[in-house]
Amino acid sequence: MIIIRPGQATLADWRAIYRGAGVSLDPACRGAIAASADAVARIVAKGAPVYGINTGFGKLASVRIEAEDLATLQRNIVLSHAAGTGAPSPRAIVRLMMALKLASFGMGASGVRPETVAMLEAMLAKDATPVVPCQGSVGASGDLAPLSHMAAAMIGVGQIDLAGRVLPAAEALASAGLAPLELGPKEGLALLNGTQFSTANALAGLFEGEMLFQAALVTGALSTEAAKGSDAPFDHRIHALRRHAGQIAVGDALRGLMAGSAIRASHREDDPRVQDPYCLRCQPQVMGAALDVLRQAGATLETEANGVSDNPLIFADTDEALSGGNFHAEPVAFAADMIALAICEIGSIAERRIAMLVDPALSGLPAFLTPRPGLNSGFMIPQVTAAALVSENKQRAYPASVDSIPTSANQEDHVSMAAHGARRLLDMAANAQAVVGIELLAAVQGCDFHAPLRSSDALEAARACLRGMVPTLEDDRHFHPDMEAATALVRSGALVTAAGIGLPGIA
Repeated sequence: MIIIRPGQATLADWRAIYRGAGVSLDPACRGAIAASADAVARIVAKGAPVYGINTGFGKLASVRIEAEDLATLQRNIVLSHAAGTGAPSPRAIVRLMMALKLASFGMGASGVRPETVAMLEAMLAKDATPVVPCQGSVGASGDLAPLSHMAAAMIGVGQIDLAGRVLPAAEALASAGLAPLELGPKEGLALLNGTQFSTANALAGLFEGEMLFQAALVTGALSTEAAKGSDAPFDHRIHALRRHAGQIAVGDALRGLMAGSAIRASHREDDPRVQDPYCLRCQPQVMGAALDVLRQAGATLETEANGVSDNPLIFADTDEALSGGNFHAEPVAFAADMIALAICEIGSIAERRIAMLVDPALSGLPAFLTPRPGLNSGFMIPQVTAAALVSENKQRAYPASVDSIPTSANQEDHVSMAAHGARRLLDMAANAQAVVGIELLAAVQGCDFHAPLRSSDALEAARACLRGMVPTLEDDRHFHPDMEAATALVRSGALVTAAGIGLPGIA
């Protein structure tokens, strides 16, 4: 169970929630939440027009709403803004989005009542996950459409995935022992305004990117062994002179993965090759840069996840509702673009290592890594598949944050496209994980040709992890199941766990 302490939640907390951990809000937040709701009540009692509380929204902010219509106003904004489209977002993303909204409310600046916060907590606890279409947000004025679908489910409209069964929201709430929420002043707007959808998707991409990065360190070291490459380019002294933290960490990790290898020792003396191809030799520089970018994106997203991004914001000490632009997701958009670039490059250099291994002129191994080339095609087409996936990721890696399109009759005239930038990340990570899975197959197959020489203990454990599921390729067979098995080891983290040594990550 993760206890969210608003303003102090870590990436490890969000990673655990994304992976399925239970979540609740620190009870110490209750006082601030109640004070914020009380401030809204006092603002309403004064009768002065305040955006989002007793006025219309967006371009309609000048329209005054009477006290007797305030509850209808909040319900209407939820229903009218629940205008998303496309496939349902993954349940893990929606849960993370709900937890992020919970953390934001816990700061006591959104004006929502304690019972509204309790409803979010209860839905998370009872595995009642709103069905949220994945398309419809431009990343400002907040993730309006996706968050509105979440809010609609809370008031009994739309659909809820209840422990794997998709039901009408009202029916699902009743089955979970919950009553539909009746919204108070400001609450509909507070629920649907904010960056939590974009941030949840970006965090998911970050966590999948981290797993991808660590697996690619293992497969990169295995490819170096398969090609009888040198570990000299991983010498700590080289990277210390350049000073980039990620590069230093990757160089050290690769040397640690290869330490004690008999394969490496076999060609340490009198090797006629002077330098390895960049895909081997420049792993610390490329993968280290990717690590630095992932860490920078992680720092941005950790800050965003600990902040408040709805509008207007309530300051209970002065009974003020201040309108600003914290809903603009530009920081998230930039972070998502950075993650996309890192994922793309991790897959790109891995594909180059696959291409090197299947080419006998570069690797010194049998053509296409098959003992009987010609009769057998071996790894010929898996390398083509890797190339196709890398090119698809290149197309997707174009920065989303440079785009903008005016909305809401030009009231919202510059938007971040953070949702677009973040939503692509899981698909990009899946593509790159498949590439690294193919590299795992190729690299282990290449190492098999060096028997009886063994690699390091860490890499032999990684090889055994694969070989427990996929035998050596002697003659052509149906390749797809092998690729699926190898990719599953990459995606699940089992490959990294099998290696058994600490590898650098985002935190």
